[in-house]
Amino acid sequence: MRAMVITEYGKPEVFHEKDMPAPGLQPGHVLIKIAASSVNPIDGKIRRGEVPINPPFPAILGMDVAGVIEQVADDVGEFRPGDEVYGCAGGAGSYQGALAEYMLADARLLAPKPKSLSFAEAAVLPLVGITAWEALIEHAHIQPGWKVLIHGGTGGVGHIAVQIAKAKGATVYATCGSPEKADFVRGLGADGVINYRTETVEDYVKQYTDGEGFDVAFDTPGGEVLSQAIAATRYNGHVLVINGRVTIDLKPVYSRGLSLHTTFMLIPLLYNKDRRRHGAILRQIARWVDEGQIRPLIDPRRFSITEIAEAHKLLESHSATGKISVSW
Repeated sequence: MRAMVITEYGKPEVFHEKDMPAPGLQPGHVLIKIAASSVNPIDGKIRRGEVPINPPFPAILGMDVAGVIEQVADDVGEFRPGDEVYGCAGGAGSYQGALAEYMLADARLLAPKPKSLSFAEAAVLPLVGITAWEALIEHAHIQPGWKVLIHGGTGGVGHIAVQIAKAKGATVYATCGSPEKADFVRGLGADGVINYRTETVEDYVKQYTDGEGFDVAFDTPGGEVLSQAIAATRYNGHVLVINGRVTIDLKPVYSRGLSLHTTFMLIPLLYNKDRRRHGAILRQIARWVDEGQIRPLIDPRRFSITEIAEAHKLLESHSATGKISVSW
């Protein structure tokens, strides 16, 4: 099979095409003919060697996958050949990723593809969708009527988090950096949009919560935003974070009685922990997509999987609008 591989860490140019053996079927797994994948920040970190979770060289990256099942192991009952599926099922640890013609995937990590989406659209959803779900629903247990603040409302995780929070009945506020992005976030259903370049935490906490603070603040960009999320949350509220690369004084968390929740959605993939839960989450996300409650934002610039280096360059330019999709 054709595959885009890396044999060393480095810049996007380390990707190159290579003929590789197609994976053989294993118990509990299915063989997928790949239609599309996407690019996530973690993919760039793996390519650069910044996180020790890369597949062995020659490494095939690409965590998100959408495609058609070609073969099904005898002990897999929920799928059959010809089924269209999506998931976050490889590209880390010892598991081959989706930047190839075929991929072996644990069936528990997969779900039927949303019927209303193309393969390219479906492929951008799994990692960000599961991340937002775990943070908002499993950790914060958001309730109807809660005031939820999403930092980075047009980011990969952020724009899905806005829609999941709305689907759960929350009153949602999101930050962004321009009037154009503000219009987009409103289109996702946000009840209030905050320009973080011109409004202070004190400003929007007073305007939207009468100075009390939000029930939940979700830091999706990372860095100094975590301090802002903490400052914006009410006493005994919930702060959600998905980026561990930050040094912060936790005294404000303690003094406000906050619950600080971290989310690392790769645990089931890397450590084989409760994988079936990810398949269940993706099934619910697919239902919401087909009901019109969630839609992915995809950058209009499209790439072939053989152009993955250019897709990584776009990601690292920070000029992309939404997620970046790559397809055969």
